Amino acid sequence: MLGPAEIFTLFFVTLGPLKILGPFAQRTHGLDDAAVRAIAVRAFVIATIAIVVGSLVGRALAGNWRIEVGALEVTAGIIFLLVALKQLLEQYEQPHPGDAPSPLPPAPMAAALRLLFPIVLTPYGVAAVIVLLANAQGEMGRVGMILALLVLVMVLNLLAMLFARKILTGYTMVVLQVLGAILGVLQVGLAVEFILRGLRDLKVIGA
Repeated sequence: MLGPAEIFTLFFVTLGPLKILGPFAQRTHGLDDAAVRAIAVRAFVIATIAIVVGSLVGRALAGNWRIEVGALEVTAGIIFLLVALKQLLEQYEQPHPGDAPSPLPPAPMAAALRLLFPIVLTPYGVAAVIVLLANAQGEMGRVGMILALLVLVMVLNLLAMLFARKILTGYTMVVLQVLGAILGVLQVGLAVEFILRGLRDLKVIGA
């Protein structure tokens, strides 16, 4: 059972603000501050509701379908591993002219929905929340703690979106790039740990 600090770290890595800063600033480049605030607030509200409701529904469905927690852990680990490896390998690829993202819709709500997946919410982050909730086994205090830490990370995401332009300046950008490279390696390790933990829970391998 992970403690609060470990759960917060897991959410920070899989759903946190470091992965949002660059893509959000790039996609909202050229928009005025009011438009950026409108998009950020809507993305935060929609993402928070979606992740809380979606993870609770996912936990219920996993129980109804009799999917073991170990199987969910292996699934989350595989998704996380593929994405983490892709992010690491992209650093060595040359950008292509056709890779520029399409402009966001003018309506703030439509723009927020365009940014929701996978910038604000990641598939492996959603999977991690479902695994933690399924592992809570109906302990309402632990479920409440998990959801509170989840909302806290989503608030950090909102702050990252609101202040992305101010954060990504000067030496801060270099520091974030180095930190992103370090976290990229740690994400691969975390994905492998997810898979191994799931295999142990399924009794496929020994402790």
